[in-house]
Amino acid sequence: MKNHAAIAWLATKKEAMVELLADLVAIDSNSHDKAGVDRCGARLASWFDAAGLECTTTPREVQGDALHAWLPGGTGNAPALLMGHIDTVFPTGEAARRPFRVDGSRGSGPGCADMKAGLVMNAFVLRAFAEAGAPPVPLHALFTGDEEIGSPASRPIIEAAAREACVVFNSEPGRVSGNIVDGRRGGTFFRVAIAGRAAHAGLNPADGRSAIHELGRKIVAWHGLNDPERDISVNVGLVSGGQSVNTVAPDAEARIDLRFTDPEDEARLIAAITGIAEECLEDGVTAIVEILGGFAPMARGARDLALRDLYLAASEELGYPTQAEFTRSCADSGVASSTGTPTVCALGPIGGKAHTPDEYVELDSLVPRAQALALAISRLPL
Repeated sequence: MKNHAAIAWLATKKEAMVELLADLVAIDSNSHDKAGVDRCGARLASWFDAAGLECTTTPREVQGDALHAWLPGGTGNAPALLMGHIDTVFPTGEAARRPFRVDGSRGSGPGCADMKAGLVMNAFVLRAFAEAGAPPVPLHALFTGDEEIGSPASRPIIEAAAREACVVFNSEPGRVSGNIVDGRRGGTFFRVAIAGRAAHAGLNPADGRSAIHELGRKIVAWHGLNDPERDISVNVGLVSGGQSVNTVAPDAEARIDLRFTDPEDEARLIAAITGIAEECLEDGVTAIVEILGGFAPMARGARDLALRDLYLAASEELGYPTQAEFTRSCADSGVASSTGTPTVCALGPIGGKAHTPDEYVELDSLVPRAQALALAISRLPL
């Protein structure tokens, strides 16, 4: 490899990357906490401003705003899109209860791996090219605020950015093994609200219509849609309902998680889940179905695999050989991939135990993963 100024610049930036990561982890940014997500975005924006990089915002009414950072390059070329999400699954107040901590070579704290370390990495890759020389293509870093709930507000922003891009690099955390991801399942997330009729459970239960009883029937039917051979999974992960123990339940609610690999299965499964929800067996019981969000599967087409191989070759050349794998979880890379733009995922720093109090990020992977991404960008065909 010839001397590469951006890679050399990144080589000395581990301490600065950890410092920015600590700042971001210290800010609560639950998907439903718009103010928190926007505060975290503002910290990134201030960092870009200090670096002299162009930064804009796409406002969102309910979820967090989307932040864009730009670096010019390669006149007339479509940009490379670097993606990441600001939001986390952790409740507001978690950052104060479990502040960012460094223990040996690992950092911990809510959202440290999934995926605030990836945000830091993308930011420093833009800065590396700004300091060391323009990249061969323009760079567009997109930071969104609702991935953990299916990107209901950010989906059109991601789709538009991906359509304009030549390639998409999504910096979700690298697998524990160090592997990147070249394929993902899709997912759709539902809320079903059931309305029954209240009655005294002891005096006149026959006058009531139990929404909980109806929900129980539906749960059995929904779980019957599971099909391991086609890699289809349906899970009712949240239920609630009822008024009191001695009242026939007038209401009930369920949240459903659908996962699938083949895009052609999505419409059929949505229709099946909706049909089960709307078919109520007792008169006077009704149901409403709402799709809360979702992701298309991340494709493994020829151009996607070529981009994967370009990244893997760059990482190996830097002395960090790794591999790619399919994962059954979803991410915004599926949204980007659905536009037809070549996409690769999980390029971020290596981490594990996401969505748990034991989440961690391998701090020694911050610089190598940033360097691998920078080298891959520099090798993009024009």
